[in-house]
Amino acid sequence: MFGICNLAIVPLRLEPSDRSEMTSQVLFGEHFKILEETPKWSRIELGFDNYNGWIDNKQFKNITEADYNSLQNAAPVLNADLIEYITSSNNSLLPIPIGSAITFLDQPSVNTEDFIFEGLKASGVTNKQQLLQTAFLYLNSPYLWGGKTPFGIDCSGFVQMVYKLNGYAMLRDASQQATQGEALSFIEESEPGDLAFFDNEEGRIIHVGIIMEDNYIIHAHGKVRIDRLDHLGIYNVDTKRHSHKLRVIKKII
Repeated sequence: MFGICNLAIVPLRLEPSDRSEMTSQVLFGEHFKILEETPKWSRIELGFDNYNGWIDNKQFKNITEADYNSLQNAAPVLNADLIEYITSSNNSLLPIPIGSAITFLDQPSVNTEDFIFEGLKASGVTNKQQLLQTAFLYLNSPYLWGGKTPFGIDCSGFVQMVYKLNGYAMLRDASQQATQGEALSFIEESEPGDLAFFDNEEGRIIHVGIIMEDNYIIHAHGKVRIDRLDHLGIYNVDTKRHSHKLRVIKKII
Protein backbone atom coordinates (compact mmCIF):
# COMPACT_ATOMS: atom_id res chain seq x y z
CA MET A 1 0.00 0.00 0.00
CA PHE A 2 1.09 3.55 -0.72
CA GLY A 3 0.06 7.09 0.18
CA ILE A 4 0.64 10.80 -0.31
CA CYS A 5 0.22 13.72 2.08
CA ASN A 6 -2.62 15.98 0.93
CA LEU A 7 -2.43 18.39 3.89
CA ALA A 8 0.07 21.15 4.62
CA ILE A 9 2.08 19.71 7.54
CA VAL A 10 1.36 16.37 9.21
CA PRO A 11 3.19 15.00 12.28
CA LEU A 12 5.11 11.74 11.96
CA ARG A 13 5.11 10.02 15.34
CA LEU A 14 7.22 7.44 17.14
CA GLU A 15 4.17 5.41 18.18
CA PRO A 16 0.55 5.22 16.92
CA SER A 17 -0.84 7.80 19.33
CA ASP A 18 -1.58 11.54 19.28
CA ARG A 19 0.38 11.75 22.53
CA SER A 20 3.47 10.12 21.08
CA GLU A 21 6.66 12.03 20.31
CA MET A 22 6.78 13.73 16.91
CA THR A 23 9.98 12.50 15.27
CA SER A 24 9.49 14.30 11.95
CA GLN A 25 6.86 15.82 9.70
CA VAL A 26 5.29 14.89 6.37
CA LEU A 27 4.84 17.91 4.13
CA PHE A 28 2.26 18.41 1.42
CA GLY A 29 2.93 16.19 -1.59
CA GLU A 30 5.39 13.81 0.07
CA HIS A 31 4.74 10.20 -0.96
CA PHE A 32 5.42 7.04 1.01
CA LYS A 33 5.02 3.30 1.44
CA ILE A 34 2.58 2.00 4.05
CA LEU A 35 4.39 -0.67 6.05
CA GLU A 36 1.74 -1.44 8.66
CA GLU A 37 -1.86 -0.38 9.18
CA THR A 38 -4.25 -0.21 12.13
CA PRO A 39 -7.81 1.18 12.13
CA LYS A 40 -6.53 4.67 13.08
CA TRP A 41 -2.81 4.77 12.24
CA SER A 42 -0.34 3.68 9.56
CA ARG A 43 3.39 3.14 9.86
CA ILE A 44 5.00 4.61 6.77
CA GLU A 45 8.36 4.92 5.06
CA LEU A 46 8.93 8.18 3.21
CA GLY A 47 10.05 7.85 -0.40
CA PHE A 48 12.60 10.66 -0.13
CA ASP A 49 14.73 9.51 2.82
CA ASN A 50 13.23 6.14 3.91
CA TYR A 51 12.35 7.65 7.29
CA ASN A 52 9.82 5.61 9.30
CA GLY A 53 7.03 6.67 11.62
CA TRP A 54 3.31 6.63 12.34
CA ILE A 55 0.79 8.88 10.60
CA ASP A 56 -2.92 9.41 11.29
CA ASN A 57 -5.02 7.65 8.63
CA LYS A 58 -7.19 10.77 8.31
CA GLN A 59 -4.20 12.86 7.22
CA PHE A 60 -3.23 11.33 3.89
CA LYS A 61 -4.78 9.65 0.86
CA ASN A 62 -3.95 6.34 -0.75
CA ILE A 63 -2.26 6.09 -4.15
CA THR A 64 -1.38 3.12 -6.33
CA GLU A 65 1.99 1.42 -6.52
CA ALA A 66 2.33 2.69 -10.08
CA ASP A 67 1.72 6.27 -8.92
CA TYR A 68 4.27 5.83 -6.12
CA ASN A 69 6.89 4.50 -8.53
CA SER A 70 6.20 7.33 -10.95
CA LEU A 71 6.70 9.93 -8.23
CA GLN A 72 9.77 8.12 -6.92
CA ASN A 73 11.39 8.25 -10.36
CA ALA A 74 10.36 11.82 -11.19
CA ALA A 75 12.62 14.82 -10.64
CA PRO A 76 11.30 16.55 -7.47
CA VAL A 77 9.54 19.90 -7.84
CA LEU A 78 9.13 21.88 -4.60
CA ASN A 79 7.46 25.03 -3.39
CA ALA A 80 10.25 27.61 -3.04
CA ASP A 81 8.25 30.33 -1.24
CA LEU A 82 8.14 30.48 2.55
CA ILE A 83 4.36 30.06 2.34
CA GLU A 84 2.26 29.61 -0.78
CA TYR A 85 -1.28 28.60 -1.62
CA ILE A 86 -2.53 25.63 -3.58
CA THR A 87 -5.94 26.18 -5.20
CA SER A 88 -8.41 23.46 -6.14
CA SER A 89 -11.16 23.25 -8.75
CA ASN A 90 -13.77 24.40 -6.20
CA ASN A 91 -11.67 27.53 -5.46
CA SER A 92 -10.64 26.44 -1.97
CA LEU A 93 -7.18 27.48 -0.74
CA LEU A 94 -4.61 25.30 1.00
CA PRO A 95 -1.52 27.01 2.45
CA ILE A 96 1.66 24.96 2.06
CA PRO A 97 5.14 25.65 3.49
CA ILE A 98 8.44 25.91 1.67
CA GLY A 99 9.76 22.50 0.63
CA SER A 100 6.33 21.01 -0.02
CA ALA A 101 6.36 18.64 -3.00
CA ILE A 102 4.27 19.65 -6.00
CA THR A 103 5.67 16.99 -8.32
CA PHE A 104 2.35 15.11 -8.36
CA LEU A 105 0.33 18.03 -9.74
CA ASP A 106 1.16 16.93 -13.30
CA GLN A 107 -0.16 13.42 -12.64
CA PRO A 108 -3.99 13.36 -13.02
CA SER A 109 -4.26 9.94 -11.37
CA VAL A 110 -2.83 11.42 -8.16
CA ASN A 111 -4.01 15.04 -8.44
CA THR A 112 -7.69 14.10 -8.22
CA GLU A 113 -8.49 17.39 -6.43
CA ASP A 114 -7.28 19.34 -9.49
CA PHE A 115 -4.83 21.31 -7.35
CA ILE A 116 -3.14 24.24 -9.10
CA PHE A 117 0.11 25.85 -7.99
CA GLU A 118 1.21 29.23 -9.38
CA GLY A 119 4.04 30.11 -7.01
CA LEU A 120 7.82 29.90 -7.15
CA LYS A 121 9.17 26.41 -7.85
CA ALA A 122 12.48 24.77 -6.96
CA SER A 123 13.76 21.95 -9.12
CA GLY A 124 17.06 20.54 -10.29
CA VAL A 125 20.50 20.90 -8.72
CA THR A 126 21.89 24.35 -7.87
CA ASN A 127 25.48 25.35 -7.15
CA LYS A 128 26.88 25.17 -3.65
CA GLN A 129 26.79 28.94 -3.17
CA GLN A 130 22.99 28.88 -3.24
CA LEU A 131 22.78 26.78 -0.07
CA LEU A 132 23.31 29.71 2.29
CA GLN A 133 20.79 31.87 0.46
CA THR A 134 18.23 29.15 1.11
CA ALA A 135 19.38 28.75 4.71
CA PHE A 136 18.79 32.46 5.40
CA LEU A 137 15.09 31.98 4.51
CA TYR A 138 14.77 29.96 7.74
CA LEU A 139 16.57 32.49 9.95
CA ASN A 140 14.75 33.00 13.29
CA SER A 141 12.46 30.00 12.71
CA PRO A 142 11.65 28.56 16.16
CA TYR A 143 13.22 25.27 17.18
CA LEU A 144 10.80 22.34 17.12
CA TRP A 145 11.84 18.74 17.69
CA GLY A 146 10.93 16.86 14.50
CA GLY A 147 10.04 20.06 12.62
CA LYS A 148 10.77 20.68 8.93
CA THR A 149 9.22 24.13 8.27
CA PRO A 150 9.83 27.81 9.08
CA PHE A 151 7.05 27.52 11.68
CA GLY A 152 9.20 25.07 13.65
CA ILE A 153 12.32 23.13 12.69
CA ASP A 154 15.07 21.05 14.28
CA CYS A 155 18.76 21.10 13.42
CA SER A 156 18.78 18.14 11.04
CA GLY A 157 15.44 19.07 9.51
CA PHE A 158 16.91 22.48 8.73
CA VAL A 159 19.94 20.93 7.01
CA GLN A 160 17.83 18.39 5.12
CA MET A 161 15.37 20.99 3.81
CA VAL A 162 18.08 23.48 2.76
CA TYR A 163 19.88 20.79 0.80
CA LYS A 164 16.63 19.34 -0.59
CA LEU A 165 15.52 22.71 -1.97
CA ASN A 166 18.81 22.84 -3.85
CA GLY A 167 18.51 19.36 -5.32
CA TYR A 168 20.57 17.31 -2.84
CA ALA A 169 19.34 14.35 -0.78
CA MET A 170 20.26 14.30 2.91
CA LEU A 171 19.07 11.76 5.46
CA ARG A 172 16.76 12.92 8.26
CA ASP A 173 18.64 12.74 11.58
CA ALA A 174 21.98 14.36 12.41
CA SER A 175 23.57 11.00 13.24
CA GLN A 176 22.46 9.69 9.83
CA GLN A 177 23.66 12.80 8.00
CA ALA A 178 27.08 12.39 9.64
CA THR A 179 27.53 9.18 7.61
CA GLN A 180 27.29 11.15 4.35
CA GLY A 181 30.00 13.09 2.56
CA GLU A 182 33.75 13.41 3.00
CA ALA A 183 35.34 14.20 6.35
CA LEU A 184 37.67 17.21 6.54
CA SER A 185 40.62 17.44 8.92
CA PHE A 186 40.43 21.13 9.75
CA ILE A 187 37.90 23.96 9.80
CA GLU A 188 40.26 25.84 7.49
CA GLU A 189 39.58 23.25 4.77
CA SER A 190 35.83 23.87 4.87
CA GLU A 191 33.76 25.97 2.49
CA PRO A 192 30.42 27.73 2.98
CA GLY A 193 27.73 25.06 2.70
CA ASP A 194 29.76 22.29 4.33
CA LEU A 195 28.33 20.70 7.47
CA ALA A 196 29.66 20.67 11.02
CA PHE A 197 28.55 17.90 13.40
CA PHE A 198 28.63 17.97 17.18
CA ASP A 199 28.50 15.20 19.80
CA ASN A 200 27.65 14.74 23.48
CA GLU A 201 29.67 13.28 26.34
CA GLU A 202 28.94 9.74 25.12
CA GLY A 203 30.26 10.56 21.66
CA ARG A 204 26.84 10.43 19.99
CA ILE A 205 26.17 12.95 17.19
CA ILE A 206 23.38 15.21 18.45
CA HIS A 207 23.64 18.42 16.42
CA VAL A 208 24.46 19.73 12.95
CA GLY A 209 24.81 23.14 11.32
CA ILE A 210 25.79 24.72 8.00
CA ILE A 211 29.18 26.43 7.82
CA MET A 212 29.33 30.03 6.61
CA GLU A 213 32.25 32.29 5.67
CA ASP A 214 34.65 33.72 8.26
CA ASN A 215 34.08 31.01 10.89
CA TYR A 216 30.35 31.51 11.34
CA ILE A 217 27.69 28.81 11.39
CA ILE A 218 23.92 28.85 10.89
CA HIS A 219 22.02 26.22 12.88
CA ALA A 220 18.78 25.54 14.76
CA HIS A 221 19.24 26.00 18.51
CA GLY A 222 16.27 27.68 20.19
CA LYS A 223 15.76 29.23 16.77
CA VAL A 224 17.65 29.20 13.49
CA ARG A 225 20.53 31.49 14.38
CA ILE A 226 24.07 32.48 13.43
CA ASP A 227 26.94 31.84 15.84
CA ARG A 228 30.73 31.55 15.78
CA LEU A 229 32.48 28.26 14.94
CA ASP A 230 35.93 27.38 16.25
CA HIS A 231 38.00 24.25 16.92
CA LEU A 232 36.09 23.59 20.15
CA GLY A 233 32.64 23.94 18.66
CA ILE A 234 29.87 26.54 18.52
CA TYR A 235 30.44 29.74 20.47
CA ASN A 236 27.07 31.29 21.27
CA VAL A 237 27.27 35.02 20.63
CA ASP A 238 24.52 35.76 23.18
CA THR A 239 25.63 33.65 26.16
CA LYS A 240 29.34 34.12 25.40
CA ARG A 241 30.11 30.44 25.89
CA HIS A 242 30.33 27.26 23.86
CA SER A 243 27.03 25.44 23.37
CA HIS A 244 28.10 22.44 21.26
CA LYS A 245 31.31 20.37 21.02
CA LEU A 246 32.70 19.90 17.50
CA ARG A 247 33.05 16.30 16.33
CA VAL A 248 33.59 16.36 12.57
CA ILE A 249 33.21 18.53 9.45
CA LYS A 250 31.82 16.92 6.31
CA LYS A 251 31.88 18.09 2.71
CA ILE A 252 28.67 16.90 1.03
CA ILE A 253 29.07 18.70 -2.30
